[in-house]
Amino acid sequence: MLTTFVISGATRLEAAAADQLDELQAALVGQPSDRAGVRLRGIAQLAGLLTATEAIGARVAPFAGAQARPVRAILFDKSARTNWSLGWHQDRTICVHERREVAGFGPWTVKSGMLHVAPPFALLERMVTIRIHLDEVPEDNAPLLIAPGSHRLGLVREEAIDAAVAACGTHACLADAGDIWVYATPILHASATVATPRRRRVLQVDYAAFDLPGGLEWSGI
Repeated sequence: MLTTFVISGATRLEAAAADQLDELQAALVGQPSDRAGVRLRGIAQLAGLLTATEAIGARVAPFAGAQARPVRAILFDKSARTNWSLGWHQDRTICVHERREVAGFGPWTVKSGMLHVAPPFALLERMVTIRIHLDEVPEDNAPLLIAPGSHRLGLVREEAIDAAVAACGTHACLADAGDIWVYATPILHASATVATPRRRRVLQVDYAAFDLPGGLEWSGI
């Protein structure tokens, strides 16, 4: 699996969170279900489940490093009511506690009241993103689409994305409830609308095994 991850930038860990599904769903009770993505912070029960010393964090460590910790979490809840799509892109921002002017960091944005900044791309290349599937994701339930190997291309300019995807090819990340997909954070990815609308909940968590420079601090979850 580690070799697959290094080459393609993604790997599927089957049933890796199956034993924690009930606890995860309990921790997420009451979150809005009418938004494309809900940014999560201050949920102690959730943070405890994702820490490096627990089962899920331990599965991430071989990919992100032994000191990896969760630094951002987003809940995606697709359904007949919230059935969106996203074009091909790279995730290029991180969530931090407060603004500090540090060379290479910027521009700054606020998303759902949380401070985000685009870091030097080399920092993103040291991060790992996981997607914990709370529901089954077959072909018609909007699996994440990735361009295997695109994480090794560095920052891909907008005008070059289509060519990069064509060169790398695409892969649909099918999943059963309880599966975890692990991704290199910079991988090119996209998401279509659900073909047969039904619920498709995914908890996406960024992990990092390092501190930020210049006094910046991860916002965390």
